Amino acid sequence: MAKKQFKAESKRLLGLMINSIYTNKEIFLRELISNASDALDKRYYEALTNPDHYINRGDLEIRIERNPEARTLVIEDNGIGMTDKEMEANLGTIARSGSLDFLSKMENKDNANIDIIGQFGVGFYSAFMVAKKITVESRSVADEEAHLWTSTGEDGYTIEPAERSEPGTRITLWMKDDTEEENYSKYIDETEIRTLIKKYSDYVRYPILMDVGIIERDPEDDEKTVTRTQEETLNSMVPLWKKNRSAITEEEYQEFYKANFGDWEDPQKYIHYSVEGNISYTALLYIPSQTPYNFYNGDYESGLRLFSKGVFIMDNAKDLLPDEFRFVRGLIDSEDISLNISREILQQDRQVKALASSIEKKISGTLTDMLKNEREEYEKFFERFGMNFKMEIYRSYGMKADKLKDLLLYRTSKDRTWTTLAEYVERMKEGQNEIYYAAGKEINELEKLPVMAKLRDKGYEVLYFTDPVDEFAVTMMYEYEGKAFRSVTKGDLDLDTEEEKQEKARLTEDSKDMLEAMKAHLEGKVSAVRLSSRLKDDPVCLVAEDGISIEMERILSQDPTGRTMKAVKVLELNPDHPVFSRMKEMYSTDPASIDEYTDILYDQACIIEGLPIDDPAGFARRIADIMTKAY
Repeated sequence: MAKKQFKAESKRLLGLMINSIYTNKEIFLRELISNASDALDKRYYEALTNPDHYINRGDLEIRIERNPEARTLVIEDNGIGMTDKEMEANLGTIARSGSLDFLSKMENKDNANIDIIGQFGVGFYSAFMVAKKITVESRSVADEEAHLWTSTGEDGYTIEPAERSEPGTRITLWMKDDTEEENYSKYIDETEIRTLIKKYSDYVRYPILMDVGIIERDPEDDEKTVTRTQEETLNSMVPLWKKNRSAITEEEYQEFYKANFGDWEDPQKYIHYSVEGNISYTALLYIPSQTPYNFYNGDYESGLRLFSKGVFIMDNAKDLLPDEFRFVRGLIDSEDISLNISREILQQDRQVKALASSIEKKISGTLTDMLKNEREEYEKFFERFGMNFKMEIYRSYGMKADKLKDLLLYRTSKDRTWTTLAEYVERMKEGQNEIYYAAGKEINELEKLPVMAKLRDKGYEVLYFTDPVDEFAVTMMYEYEGKAFRSVTKGDLDLDTEEEKQEKARLTEDSKDMLEAMKAHLEGKVSAVRLSSRLKDDPVCLVAEDGISIEMERILSQDPTGRTMKAVKVLELNPDHPVFSRMKEMYSTDPASIDEYTDILYDQACIIEGLPIDDPAGFARRIADIMTKAY
């Protein structure tokens, strides 16, 4: 019996398969079981179309045998089997179609994502990562003779006649010797095999059988135990997501989530659906009922679990889930998705994009329905994950605003309850052309802002921005339904009537010299000192010109890199407040005395805005001096 050599390109490819392509050795078992499952599918189809080859579907199975002493592992099926010619074609020539072109691409690191699974059958060769010798004994349903394929890897293979009474395939792996770096013995261990089948092949549709050890009390001596061997099915076979939804209880959905996604709380919502068309798939998605502790940290891993025909392919498939919905946990099972050679990385192709788009639309539609029909539940969801929507609007420079803007909620000055932007716009006063907002740490602080009193009097509703990203996000959105966003502490709000504007213009002209003197004294701190149209009860406030706001400056000042950006600030005085009248009197008699009041008012305005003051001790002394003079 002469040993046959792999073709030159096949030999090079086998070296790549063993040493480069598969980085996770344990997947060899997944590949062999997947091949066995495919062989069983083919035999069942053959039985349906050819009465001479009939077999009851319930008799189709995959069997695992392990022999730690001989260091062998066997994977056997009673599937379609192979003839000697099929062995030669399938096992003797790797990537037999277009192999040279494939190999040249594979050796080019820039073109590593090559879709060959199901075309060339290279998954079988992953077994050489753990085995020093492999035999494949097989008999085809179309042949009375069996054959044995034997190989130790790159040095070639042999095919010889064998004895096998029934169709099917028996693969035997002789495990490599253990080294300091790698423990190959674990792949013959019962517990490890159980773990790998549970992880990768739990939902293969045929039973995976193995003799396992059962420890029992010795019937002849209660103080001793005995171990007996019992055949056990290692996989559950029927995935929950493949069952009819009407046959699944709420408890089953919840327990599946907790058991598979590391959460101890029931999910807030699940989405179970199937799609058939250009790309067909089944999805079981969950919205958690609590925010993961690291959700807003860099180490949070998002993505969906990917299955193909019930076989686990990869965890955290990020390509299938947009970042704005990265809180979703769950899985996708599709037979249509293209994978790379190791079945571990998705191809960046039209199918993936179509699948991701379909998933995105489903999640978006579910959340929209939830907002419309389950408002209280949606508000709970938004409190946990809503900030992620705002972050994605900001990160995408507003590109995702159209997709997410109607899912946003904000507290408002109306009654502090949540409102959508659409609801706010619907309630806007006649003639109001801008969406007003106030940004800060807490609602209680925002409601005490000097500007709020006048806005309440005028009947304007104000959105409360208490997330650090809020103002950055609307800066990228710019407007909603033609209404621009306007900070109540930026620019001119134009709240006065024509009569009020005329009176302010008169007062400004009368106070021109004093306002210029105050600006000169605060040189480098403010760009202007002017009379305000936004104040009612307070004497002063600090606002920003167009550009970044004072709140944005405060947030940016916390940048650990030390980089800072400054808002262009304006000190506004309330012309109707007694302090303004007193300052005018003082300036008319002693212009120099205005400096002390200017410093006090500026520091006061900074404190109101949550900004640090330059000289706290000096501020305290000036207050004490004024209090002393008052008596």
